[in-house]
Amino acid sequence: MDFALTEEQRMIVDTTRAFVEAELYPHEAMVERSGHLPMELIREIQQKAIAAGLYAANMPAELGGAGLDTLSWLLYERELGRANYALHWTCVARPSNILLAGTPEQRERYLMPCIRGETWDCLAMTEPGAGSDLRGMKASARQDGSDWVLNGTKHFISHADVAGFTIAFMATGEEDTLKGPKKRITAFFVDKGTKGFTVRDGYRNVSHRGYTNSVLEFDDCRVPAGNILGEVHKGFEVANAWLGATRLQVASTCLGRADRALSHAIAFAAERKQFGQTIGKFQGVSFKLADMAMELRAAELLTWAAAWKFDAGSVTEADMSMAKLKATEALAMIADEAIQIHGGMGLMDELPLERIWRDARVERIWEGTSEIQRHIISRELLRAVGG
Repeated sequence: MDFALTEEQRMIVDTTRAFVEAELYPHEAMVERSGHLPMELIREIQQKAIAAGLYAANMPAELGGAGLDTLSWLLYERELGRANYALHWTCVARPSNILLAGTPEQRERYLMPCIRGETWDCLAMTEPGAGSDLRGMKASARQDGSDWVLNGTKHFISHADVAGFTIAFMATGEEDTLKGPKKRITAFFVDKGTKGFTVRDGYRNVSHRGYTNSVLEFDDCRVPAGNILGEVHKGFEVANAWLGATRLQVASTCLGRADRALSHAIAFAAERKQFGQTIGKFQGVSFKLADMAMELRAAELLTWAAAWKFDAGSVTEADMSMAKLKATEALAMIADEAIQIHGGMGLMDELPLERIWRDARVERIWEGTSEIQRHIISRELLRAVGG
C-alpha cells in the first residue's frame, strides 16, 4: 500500500479544505447558536459547491459526480468533516450510494435530482423499538393488488425535513431459520406528499446542531410496486451491498474534526504561558499532545487501509468496523483532551472545541454503536477458527 497521496488527491484535499474554510466556517457560529440552517443559505452555498465541483462528488463521473476512488472520496470527506455537520452535509450533499441500486427509471426519478441539487434523499430504518436490531422492526408493508400499503413509525431519520423522498425499510413477511423466525425486509421509495406519509419534527439533539432528525409516520400509505428498491424481501441485501462504506464515511468526517481539535490544542499549547513558560513545555500537556497525535494517526491508518482494501476488493466487515470504531473513539478522546488543555476557554463557544466535543458523542452511536462494531470484529475473528 502506497501511503503517498497522488497529485490529484492533494488537489482534492486542498480544494475541499479551502472551500470549507471560506464558505462553511463563517456560518458555524450562527448555526450552532440558532440550531437552524436557513434554506436561502443552503441554496447559496450549494450553488458554490456545484460550481467548485464538490457537490455529489461521491457519485460516478458518468452521472455527474466526481467519480472518486474510495481513498480520494474519504480524503474529501475528512476535509468536509472539519465543519459543522449541518453545513457540510446539507450544503455539500452526497447522495446515498444505495440510490445506485435503483432501476434506470428510479435513478432518473430519484438519484439524478439529488445529484443536480434539486432535492435530498433520506433513509428510514430506525424505529422506537428497533435500533441496532433492525430485524425487530414493527413497521410493515403488505401487498394489495399491484400496490403495497405501508404502516408504522420510523424515528431518528436524518434530514427528512428537507428530503423530497425517503427510502423506507419495511417488514414484508417472515422466514423460518435455524435460529427461529426472521423478518423479511423490503425497501420502498416513498415521495413526500404521498397520502398517508407524514414527516414530523424529531428530537432536540445535543450533537450536530442544525442537522435535523424527524419522525416518519406511515398510515395506510399506498405506493406502487415500481417503488420497490431492489427485490421484494431483499431490503437488507441491497442495504448491505451499497451501504457498507458509510462506516468509513463516518470515520473520515471524525478524522477531520479530530485534526481540527488537535491543531487548536497544539497552537494553544505553543502560545499560552503559565509559570513563566508555554504550557506545551509541561509534561502534563506535552504528553497529552503526543497521545492525541498517536490516536489520530492510528485512526487515519485504519481508515485509509480499509479504503485501499475496499477498492482492491478485499475489504472485510471487520476492516470497516475497526476504522469506524477507532476514529469515533479517537475523536472523543482528542476533543476532550483539547478542551482540558484550553481549560475553561475550551468550553466557550468562541472556539469550535465545545461543539466538536458535543458532536463527537453521537458518532459512537449512529451507523452502528461501538458495541455493535466490536461484535462485528469479534465475530469475524471467531468465525475464522470455527467459533
